[in-house]
Amino acid sequence: MDALLIAADSALRTLFARPRSTRPCGTLTELPGSPLSAEDQALSGALMRVNHVGEVCAQALYTAQAMAARISSNPRREQLAQQLDAAGREETDHLAWTRERLDELGARQSLLNPFWYAGAFGIGWLAGRMGPGVSLGFVVETERQVEDHLASHMDRLPPADRASRAIVAQMKADEARHAREAQHAGAMELPLPVKALMKAAAKVMTTVAHRI
Repeated sequence: MDALLIAADSALRTLFARPRSTRPCGTLTELPGSPLSAEDQALSGALMRVNHVGEVCAQALYTAQAMAARISSNPRREQLAQQLDAAGREETDHLAWTRERLDELGARQSLLNPFWYAGAFGIGWLAGRMGPGVSLGFVVETERQVEDHLASHMDRLPPADRASRAIVAQMKADEARHAREAQHAGAMELPLPVKALMKAAAKVMTTVAHRI
């Protein structure tokens, strides 16, 4: 019951409360960029909306995996749950940064956030129920794909949008570290078909969230 209440609280906070970061964005400088044209502002808004959706999904994935770990019979369950919780707290910082940047750009969140959250929670729960090795392997592959996705956004964001670029750079560094930590904790290598399926699902999400 406690695990269910924690999961429900996380969902409500992610979808309906304004997230608050626990640390500043380390790569964000005080020097302003050049004013954005209307076209560049719209592009930045769309890209940051996609990044915000990714953080909504991250909250769901980590919450579900931690919940699955805690109710398992594995002796490592609490250690794994704590590691997932710690990564999830850093993802909350990302959620707050992207939400704030959306507001600054005058862009909206994805209208499908509840759908994205529910789908990601289900995937995270399934991965978590397959044991620590698979759960951590899922973290590694997810974070690697997110890192690649953020690198592509660094190429697409307008050069003048220094604030968005700084946020994406810090997120990319954090995701890489999460993958390394999961790898060191005993992650299993996922089969190629699973990786391909994850990449295809991410492609659908990013394509739709760019517009809706």
